[in-house]
Amino acid sequence: MVDGNVLNTQKRGRRIALSKEELDAFLTESRTCRVATLTSSGAPHVSPLWFVWDGTSLWLYSIVKSQRWTDILRDPRVAVVVDAGHDFFELHGVELRGTLEQVGEAPRTGAESIAELEAAERLFAAKYFEGEGNMYHDGRHGWVKLTPSKIASWDHRKIAGLNGG
Repeated sequence: MVDGNVLNTQKRGRRIALSKEELDAFLTESRTCRVATLTSSGAPHVSPLWFVWDGTSLWLYSIVKSQRWTDILRDPRVAVVVDAGHDFFELHGVELRGTLEQVGEAPRTGAESIAELEAAERLFAAKYFEGEGNMYHDGRHGWVKLTPSKIASWDHRKIAGLNGG
């Protein structure tokens, strides 16, 4: 589970923030995040990506010949958003900020077992490869891990409850 101190840094919107349990469940169940990096010119670059959450860190499996990977190698500071909902009173989500750390070889071939990746690859395979339990390595992707330094969350479904509705 994520460190409670990271969650307590949220100053505004605490009444509609996700609890630790809600945050863990939401990040475990959600399938796509949006990763914001900075290009060499300083312009933002945002791209969707699959991920897994292990209760402490967000694991991203990115194509290593992508703008995102190039940006990460140059400047590993990122913001990641995972959100859901259609109407205003359905909106809920999480923003995670921090510095990415590359884990394992890039690209990942799966030729060698890497202890730090075992849990992430098991979670990823179960989530995206229909429960097969085997991680597929195509030699094009690499792993990066975000252990957030700041987390902000919101759940507009709680607003009705705050107003007695």
